[in-house]
Amino acid sequence: MINLILFGPPGSGKGTQAAKLIEQFHLIHISTGDLFRYEMSHDTPLGQEAKAYMAKGELVPDSVTIGMLRNKVESHPEAAGFIFDGFPRTIPQAQALDALLAEKGTEVAALLALHVGDEEIVQRIKLRGNTSGRADDNDESIIRNRINVYKNETHPVFDFYGKKGKSQTINGIGTVDEIFERLCEAIRRLL
Repeated sequence: MINLILFGPPGSGKGTQAAKLIEQFHLIHISTGDLFRYEMSHDTPLGQEAKAYMAKGELVPDSVTIGMLRNKVESHPEAAGFIFDGFPRTIPQAQALDALLAEKGTEVAALLALHVGDEEIVQRIKLRGNTSGRADDNDESIIRNRINVYKNETHPVFDFYGKKGKSQTINGIGTVDEIFERLCEAIRRLL
């Protein structure tokens, strides 16, 4: 089993690359956004709990998110592995993910971080804003704030896995296929 964290700032191409990697390596894609939408739309106990926090304008606690991750992992015992997209975002989440995978007798094989400069990210997100329908994709100050939040709050996860020899930086500039090939090379070295 190979478990990968696809990492990078907003607009770095994680979603695009995750879709291709899933197909290539037969991995199950776990996106926290998708988990939340599924659990809430199916009115599961975890979905109800998440809704209650969100209705009060509060962040959903890690314990609820980890519960959703657990449900997804346990619903795919046949999986060749998982690709985590958008999770973990904090060191406590990384520790919780490691504990969950250890219970299953597996671990994170690698964190693959797509490196893209700030100006390129701004341009990509603004371009995406032409079709995404998201107002925040068209506001440069919001985009730059999202980049800063990533650098300050999420990037420490790279160092957390780096201390374990699992973090790799992948050049996220080029065509979709060029970036995909770089990711595939890194994964093939792990297999």
